[in-house]
Amino acid sequence: MSAGGGGGGAHAAIPQNNLIAFGVVGGLVFIYAAYFLVQIAGPYMSFLGALGAICGIVWGASAVRRVANYGLGTGVPSIGMLAIGIGIIATIFGLAVGGIIGPILAVIFASLIGLVVGFLGNKVLNMGIPIMVQSTTEIAAAGAITIVGLSTSMAGTFMFFDEVVNGLTVPGVATTVMEPGYIAVIFIMGALAILHPYNANLGPDEKQDRTLACAFEKGGIAMIITGIVATVTPLASGTVTIVVGVVIWYVAFSEYYKRVKRDAYMISGAGLLPSKEELE
Repeated sequence: MSAGGGGGGAHAAIPQNNLIAFGVVGGLVFIYAAYFLVQIAGPYMSFLGALGAICGIVWGASAVRRVANYGLGTGVPSIGMLAIGIGIIATIFGLAVGGIIGPILAVIFASLIGLVVGFLGNKVLNMGIPIMVQSTTEIAAAGAITIVGLSTSMAGTFMFFDEVVNGLTVPGVATTVMEPGYIAVIFIMGALAILHPYNANLGPDEKQDRTLACAFEKGGIAMIITGIVATVTPLASGTVTIVVGVVIWYVAFSEYYKRVKRDAYMISGAGLLPSKEELE
């Protein structure tokens, strides 16, 4: 898998507090904008939920980068799965009991679980990572925003249960996302998007801007897949979500590739593999 980070704090040009604000504020603003604008303007505004999820993904990837740089190594995939696992639990609880404040409640509940997990990791398992508690709290909250954002984009709402509006039954997240099993797709997409950027870029030459560009690119892929699912749900527009996701993916991948070339020691063509006769 991976050998681990540099064993200390990761250098960051963008302060983590700025990325926390980007994830929390940006994520919740896009999620609520999707919910209200779908009701006002129509299903095609559901793509905003996926933009909220991308905010959570980038924040989560940055938090993974910080804590994994202390040398977690093969723990990078585990901590990404942990984030989304906590996120799903918090999302189900928050949306089921919270109503209109469901997304906020999900983030708060996820943060509390992440805080407990980080405390146990440091005090019981003796991991000894200075930022363990803060990072697991952030990663769990980012996972919740990712889950809620992608679910909102798929369903066109973050209400958990079906509602009757103007005599019509509006399916909620439980009916649209949970029951058909699309939550499993969200789990894999969200976990990979949060854990993969650092896992793909770690090493002595790892840089924050390259890792976060990779996170944006993975968010674009998650958005495209979300759009494919949204094509079969009544309150969401899959076409718009797919198109916006493709644009985000292309721009982010282009920026990521620029940074890969910038940081690479050498780029050269290997040519074709030798034939069997040439080897003999």
